[in-house]
Amino acid sequence: MRKLNFVEGEIYHIYNRGVEKRDIFMNDGDRFRFLRSMYFCNDIAPAVNSFRDKNEFDETMNLDIEHKSLVRIHSFVLMPNHFHFLIEPLNDSAITVFMHKLGTAYTMYFNKKHRRVGSLFQGPFKAISVKNEAYFNYLPYYIHLNPLDLSYPSWREQKLKDYNNAFKFLNEYRWSSYLDYIGVKNYPSIIYRDLLLEILGNPLRQKGEMKEWLKNMSFDVVADLTFENDVIV
Repeated sequence: MRKLNFVEGEIYHIYNRGVEKRDIFMNDGDRFRFLRSMYFCNDIAPAVNSFRDKNEFDETMNLDIEHKSLVRIHSFVLMPNHFHFLIEPLNDSAITVFMHKLGTAYTMYFNKKHRRVGSLFQGPFKAISVKNEAYFNYLPYYIHLNPLDLSYPSWREQKLKDYNNAFKFLNEYRWSSYLDYIGVKNYPSIIYRDLLLEILGNPLRQKGEMKEWLKNMSFDVVADLTFENDVIV
């Protein structure tokens, strides 16, 4: 596996999963805690303990005027045993610093809560530079469609038949940035929407595009690169 050097202002697909493919989110409390960690660790200041015993997510956090982000998180999804980010560093070392802070903070929390020891993630996080236009066009939809694995796993083989219920399922899945892009305030303090809104269009258009992806999707470009051809950081 090769090493990737991050460059300020470029876009990267970041992902990782649990060691031995184990679940890294056991319940909603874990997911809320990871979301809080995404916010607090995305700061040039050292991580603080102000959220140590809190698992809820409070959107008033975006009123913190001292918060200075390391990265822009354009989209994300949390799955039971892995996560995906579409991310942009605000300096050359920002992704490395952010992911180290996030991984350390969440692993310490998870191990203490669930009474375990050792690594939680399957090695260092993985990263792909999103320079290929086709890859970039597919990726936001691919990230937001990942939750279908939970109830409609056949979608990856383009065998999805119940499009309406699958679309409803996506619109009710709260552990991703998808809702924020279709006009539902979910986690606006975590994500930076301007770039994808400019490229992919307004909420109404994105709803329509998502329906089209459900019916006519082909994610070979993404699937060929994700998890199978890891880039170690």
